[in-house]
Amino acid sequence: MATVNNRTKGILCILFSAFCFSGMSSFINLSGDVPVFQKVFFRNLVALFIAVIALAKNHEPFKWKKGCLKYHFLRSGVGLLGVFGNFYATTKMASTADAAILNKMSPFFTLIFSAIFLKEKVKPRQAVAIAIAFVGVLFVIKPTMANSEILPSICGFLGGVAAGGAYTCVRHMGNKGENGRFTVFFFSMFSCAVTLPYLIFDFHPMTKMQWVYLIMVGVCAAGGQFGITAAYTFAPSREISVYDYSNVIFTAISGYFFLGGQVPDLWSFVGYFIICAMAVWMFVYNNKEYNRKITE
Repeated sequence: MATVNNRTKGILCILFSAFCFSGMSSFINLSGDVPVFQKVFFRNLVALFIAVIALAKNHEPFKWKKGCLKYHFLRSGVGLLGVFGNFYATTKMASTADAAILNKMSPFFTLIFSAIFLKEKVKPRQAVAIAIAFVGVLFVIKPTMANSEILPSICGFLGGVAAGGAYTCVRHMGNKGENGRFTVFFFSMFSCAVTLPYLIFDFHPMTKMQWVYLIMVGVCAAGGQFGITAAYTFAPSREISVYDYSNVIFTAISGYFFLGGQVPDLWSFVGYFIICAMAVWMFVYNNKEYNRKITE
């Protein structure tokens, strides 16, 4: 019963995370013509304050585990590139759901990077799923010169690649026993330090509503980060990761109702279906493999 209960908690946490990240996408879009650097700074500044409060409340040290510092810097650098790619795509693409699905390629790249750097074996079926998911990406990006959104689409895709690299670092540090809340704190602090000089020398004045929207970007980002961290403490990735794709559904709904009736085109829907189908296939396959091993 306890296992089922923890799995349910994990699913609820990952759904909460997906909902928060969809809200973040909407508020990024609503904030208008604010430069991406400025949006990223406020996204991480609010998350930094929340991370500090969370660590202090739990009486946890503001200190990394031995041997994790270089991975914190690597995770933060690659993760920040991923945030830039995602924010640029979300701001420039006509459909925030398109930007969201491109970012959701990160689990596939986590699998690839884990195989390369952590020596985790990729099974043939997983490799096939990754290859087919790439086909889905092509339907979303539509890589032709006629596509006026080709640059933000590629940036969104590269953001997903970078996020996969960041999650690989998080996974490695988690195996070393690193505190997830400290990882959020370090990343937020690093991101603020990198983007602060831009604000000092090229701050763009904002309206009251833009201030509100960017604060909400940070609140939603923090909720998403802590939600997904909590989810994986309750249940392993193989049991709950597929539910993270609900973010695309939440983002599409909010895009339609709050961002001027956004509706992705037919080819994007084909891409969504292919990518999500491969995610479900990997989810089912991983669970079957795990159940087979524990019964042997």
